[in-house]
Amino acid sequence: MGPQQDGRSSTANGGTAARRKEAAAKQVVRYRECQRNHAASVGGHAVDGCREFMASSADGTAVALTCAACGCHRSFHRREVATATETAADCRDRASTTSG
Repeated sequence: MGPQQDGRSSTANGGTAARRKEAAAKQVVRYRECQRNHAASVGGHAVDGCREFMASSADGTAVALTCAACGCHRSFHRREVATATETAADCRDRASTTSG
């Protein structure tokens, strides 16, 4: 019997895959400050001060990977992964500090 024919159902790991998809769906990815070193060619270190990635156009296009603020590719921006519950808590924290 081959690897697919060992008597086990092909959906035996389907539950694990479904849990991974569900966990990935609850994560929110943000791209924060730009970390591109503009002075690398002369041996220094200088960043442009861009605080957060803003897509240049609609999602799904190649231009969407370029930041509208600094012109750098999205990969130069610090990637921050947060779960949906963390982002909801952040919103509540901000609302409570600004309202009172």
